Amino acid sequence: MLVKLSSSALKQTRWYEYGVRFVLGGLATVFTGLVSARFGVAIGGLFLAIPAIFCASATLIESHERRAKEKAGLAGRRRGQQAAALDAAGAGLGSVGLAAFAATFYALVATSVMGAFAAAILVWTAVSVTAWWLRRKLRITAQAKR
Repeated sequence: MLVKLSSSALKQTRWYEYGVRFVLGGLATVFTGLVSARFGVAIGGLFLAIPAIFCASATLIESHERRAKEKAGLAGRRRGQQAAALDAAGAGLGSVGLAAFAATFYALVATSVMGAFAAAILVWTAVSVTAWWLRRKLRITAQAKR
């Protein structure tokens, strides 16, 4: 399976769905700002990892898949749930990469900010791709055993 970019999803999304994502992302940002103002930037920074639009994205993915199946005359509820679950798995893998980014940046920022960013981006990329690859390999191995 190759990972590729597709603009077809942009055509499936309704204008108000973008609005939902924008509003939820904005609310998460405001919440993070309020936490930072009240408890300091060290605590507020922890909340920057809030998946601001994940909930909206998961429900939108589910509804798109369900509608596509129903349009074809099939029951689409299960397919929508599976698509949202796959998105959640990807978000989990992305969180592992984000944690690796944060740890690398924290460890190196005292020496060089630009160097810390460069190293953290490389570590994030390596960890995220490795996590994706391992998940795929382990999933294929588990399916083969059944």
